[in-house]
Amino acid sequence: MSKKILLIDDESEILEICRDYLKASAFEVVTAGNGLEGISKARREKPDLIVTDVMMPEMDGLDLCREIRRESNVPIIMLTARVEETDRIIGLEIGADDYITKPFSPRELVARVKVVLRRISGDTTAEVLRVGNISLNRSHFDIQIRKRTVQLTPTEFEIMATLMSQPGRIFSRAQLLNAIHGIAFESYERAVDSHIRNLRRKLEPEQLIHTVHGVGYKFEG
Repeated sequence: MSKKILLIDDESEILEICRDYLKASAFEVVTAGNGLEGISKARREKPDLIVTDVMMPEMDGLDLCREIRRESNVPIIMLTARVEETDRIIGLEIGADDYITKPFSPRELVARVKVVLRRISGDTTAEVLRVGNISLNRSHFDIQIRKRTVQLTPTEFEIMATLMSQPGRIFSRAQLLNAIHGIAFESYERAVDSHIRNLRRKLEPEQLIHTVHGVGYKFEG
């Protein structure tokens, strides 16, 4: 069954081009021209992944992402014309899984969509990582902490899985990015800090992820 992509942008030309490229790659595509329409279609269509612009009328992409994250952990890729790192970090802090800076190639979008979806479905075996009172279940895509279930976004899940795979080992930001994307984006390394902050907030009151200043992060259960 083909994966359903919800594409949200107020620029009709971008919608059409990206829709055509995604359809050519065997994706089912639903489009929306603004944030409010996007929220409505996200609830009705239950997409496997959302691609949304940041600057839109009615509701911008950041508010849309916040609203989606109250209801779902569906992966979100943000399209942004903003080049400042702080603007990108805001999107990641509120739950986006990736971002693409405009202008971009539609082929790049298709590639990023495939990478994010692979992180969800690439390993469908019932592999479970257990460290102390923590268990990570790849088939259920969740984490159990002392019988409490913690729901994570795809990016948060892969970071956690990487850290838990070798407790006590220090992973650099570049190594964590490589685990997420298959290739480390140099300009994206600082974004790992945002995902780590989100993870720590969701894992509270447990303190499981530790910073090794100047090096990276490690997991200790």
